[in-house]
Amino acid sequence: MEQFSPEITPQPAPAEKMAWGKFFLDLLETVLLAVLLFLGINTTRVRVDGSSMRPTLQTGEYVLVNRLAYRFGEPQRGDIIVFRAPISPEEDLIKRVIGLPGEAVKIESGSVYVNDAALAEPYIAASPNYSGKWSVPADHLFVLGDNRNDSSDSHSWGLVPIENVIGKAVLIYWPPPEWNLINGIQVANAAP
Repeated sequence: MEQFSPEITPQPAPAEKMAWGKFFLDLLETVLLAVLLFLGINTTRVRVDGSSMRPTLQTGEYVLVNRLAYRFGEPQRGDIIVFRAPISPEEDLIKRVIGLPGEAVKIESGSVYVNDAALAEPYIAASPNYSGKWSVPADHLFVLGDNRNDSSDSHSWGLVPIENVIGKAVLIYWPPPEWNLINGIQVANAAP
């Protein structure tokens, strides 16, 4: 009678298992460090001062700004951006993009119109109590604060050159109870 013995597969030595484990741990640490460095280099933080962006942003909140957002894309209506103020370039401001290059912006009777279509803006504090008309040339943006009647913005000092844009606000990170992603709210045209 023949005896069969079960086939035994050789197990890697404990040192070999540890070497692979260490390799993957080192790889994970390297990737995490690279991501953290990338974020640290390509983001900046901004403290919100003033009430011009209420109710969306409050005084004292800190916002993380993606400085690469517009390297590979263009600003969109509804984006909240940080930019160097055209009238005092040493000052950074934060506002919402309303008018894009080539568009006509009109504010009248408490409504904002882009190319003669009224915008639905659920994020504003109150309807604007001012009026005016602006044409947005190439390489410029028309921006407004969400607190329309208490904001120094394009309606009072003019358009923002796109070259002045620092980046797109993406996250409220301080204070901790206010942690929140800042979504570029899709600003919709109101029904005709």
